[in-house]
Amino acid sequence: MLDALTQRLSSVVKTLRGHARITEDNVQEMLREVRLALLDADAGLPVVKDFVGKVKEKALGQEVIGSLTPGQALVAVVHHELVELMGGASEGLNLATQPPAVILLAGLQGSGKTTSAGKLARILKTTAKKKVLLVSADVYRPAAIEQLATLGRNLEIDVFPSDPSQKPVDIAKAALEHAKRHFHDVLIVDTAGRLGIDEAMMNEARELHEALKPIETLFVVDSMQGQDAVNVARAFNDALPLTGVILTKLDGDARGGAALSVRHVTGKPIKFVGVSEKMDGLEAFHPERMASRILGMGDILSLVEEARAKVDEKEAVRLAEKFKKGKAFDLEDFKAQLQQMKKMGGIASLADKLPVQVTQMAQASPELQEKALKRTEGIINSMTPLERRKPELIKATRKRRIAAGAGVQVQEVNRLLAQFEQMQKMMKMMRSGNLGRMLRGMKGMLPGMR
Repeated sequence: MLDALTQRLSSVVKTLRGHARITEDNVQEMLREVRLALLDADAGLPVVKDFVGKVKEKALGQEVIGSLTPGQALVAVVHHELVELMGGASEGLNLATQPPAVILLAGLQGSGKTTSAGKLARILKTTAKKKVLLVSADVYRPAAIEQLATLGRNLEIDVFPSDPSQKPVDIAKAALEHAKRHFHDVLIVDTAGRLGIDEAMMNEARELHEALKPIETLFVVDSMQGQDAVNVARAFNDALPLTGVILTKLDGDARGGAALSVRHVTGKPIKFVGVSEKMDGLEAFHPERMASRILGMGDILSLVEEARAKVDEKEAVRLAEKFKKGKAFDLEDFKAQLQQMKKMGGIASLADKLPVQVTQMAQASPELQEKALKRTEGIINSMTPLERRKPELIKATRKRRIAAGAGVQVQEVNRLLAQFEQMQKMMKMMRSGNLGRMLRGMKGMLPGMR
């Protein structure tokens, strides 16, 4: 996510930290790099000019206090202005109305409206415990109606049936009446898009808005459109009273300019970002966390929230209890931890939220790559339950059998056992409370460790 922008800006941050004092020269030098990074990321020229102007004004008047170095003070200014550029504070959905609260999704064809409707319904059902009704008013694309019906079935969410022969406004009104009669808390309406902006599409969106009076009108935009995304956002903002934005496909090779520009152009908050094609791949947007990610500082808060939502609590408690009783960490436990990591989207998903130095370390380390993790799991699966519980039993003959079963060389099995032995030692140190010794043993493995 935003890889190119993160790499450019994190290198600027690294350079800044070496400065002994703030001068007009080094501020100018930093701003030139920031400007190039933002333009390269497809941020609009007016956005870049405004941003750079504010950073310059704040940076030159910045006092260096406490233990901050001038470089750190400059980074703090850039971080603060990035947060402001993307909206300042996180804004969630406003559902404070008499049910059903209507959410209208608008945007171009291919921007991800239908998928976003399903993802949003899933969030409201699972986290807010709302009874949701989905409806498609896209009568020009029968596949969109069928796609929404399929998503509803898979997510076990009600879908109001619609037909290409009907008028979009009639569908929407009927769905609203159905939602009222069946006590739905939220009605999500998926509208028709076009490949480009035209008056017919805008008029239809206005009619739907007038008929439904939605509490939320969300503009769905593909972040990979770059500058086009900003132009489309401006047109929709002029035509409809938007309340927020959903930025999709941020997991693609998007350069990230849309994330910085859309808020500036529309004045409306980005409420959600699409980070994968899976149904759980929609995240609430937090400007402060995104600014930290862009500057290569990571997003540990989002990582913790994801862990809470996806990690099996019973498994974590089981492992903790096992340690308390003084039992050793075995290969069954190791396999369980790998499966937990897969639930959280694997290394790629985790690395996206970690500081850039840690991510680079993970990328440079082959054993942390996705293929290596799958291979590791395959090797463990080739072992008998007894071998997993007592790895010390695994000698030459058993190693050959395990390697053949997993389709790998014996050296791979040896490498896994060596890594596992190191992990066991660290777990023993943790259990004995010798955390200092464990950290010394990990010296150099993580940034900042001495």
